[in-house]
Amino acid sequence: MNAHIRRAGLFVVLALVTVSAGLATETPAPVTGGKATITVTAIGKKDAAPPAIANSDVQLTVNKERKQVAGWSKSNSLGLAILIDDALITTVASQWNDMRDFIMALPPSTAVAIAYASNSTAMVAQDFTTDHALAAKALRIPRGALGAGSSPYLAVMDWMRRWPSTGSARSLLLISSGIDYFRGGFGPFYPDLDSVISRAQRENINLWSIYYPTVGHRAGSFSLINMGQNNMNKMTGETGGETYYLGTTAPVSFKPYLDEIMMHLSNQYLLTFAGDGGDKGRLVRIRLNTEVPDVEFSHADNAFIAPSK
Repeated sequence: MNAHIRRAGLFVVLALVTVSAGLATETPAPVTGGKATITVTAIGKKDAAPPAIANSDVQLTVNKERKQVAGWSKSNSLGLAILIDDALITTVASQWNDMRDFIMALPPSTAVAIAYASNSTAMVAQDFTTDHALAAKALRIPRGALGAGSSPYLAVMDWMRRWPSTGSARSLLLISSGIDYFRGGFGPFYPDLDSVISRAQRENINLWSIYYPTVGHRAGSFSLINMGQNNMNKMTGETGGETYYLGTTAPVSFKPYLDEIMMHLSNQYLLTFAGDGGDKGRLVRIRLNTEVPDVEFSHADNAFIAPSK
């Protein structure tokens, strides 16, 4: 699992995957069959900007077998979807100036879209555009109680189903409490979470999230808040993103989180490798490691190998 969680202004690094020393001496297996592409984020020590990473710096393991890296290149385009839970406390709008600054600072090649999670669907306020000023204008005050009673995970799934081709790398940032008011049970994980993770891995979409409280009496329950945060953490950690929160309270500012996300999005690479995808394609477990000092990789736990031809 690859995720960083900000608690009280500090990040706690979660179990970043590594390749064992014994595997490092093995001869990589030949690459054949279908192709898989994953987005890899290079993270520097103490979240500083990492150095450039070359193909020769990367060791890849697929299902415990060393594999040859067929392609490694810096990502030069991005599709970024920002999904805002419509059930959020309306004070979240005080964060929109920082969000607008974040959107305006994105590279010109980045296509941005804004949507609101309501009734378990993604209601698009601004479709993908490289006009960042236009995207920033789509930010509005959440509807609060009018947006309650739905599932942010079903809304994420809904948008991924309808996502057009937007560039070589794709990321979705969810701003939500993570609480599923529609299909959520007593845990530990919500019923639609695995489906969201699987689809994101198949389509190479990195999922990110920022916690913010939702309206309603139930939203103040510690057990529900904890469950929501744990579910968002699992979702982002297994898809190559990160989750940010400040305990169980609303963060004072989104800016530190957005600055961190900006750095990560600026240091992403596209890795390709070949393998046996069978007739329908399949997900395989992957691990990445590097011997470059003070650099770690964040990526989805699984990669999808396209059907073999």
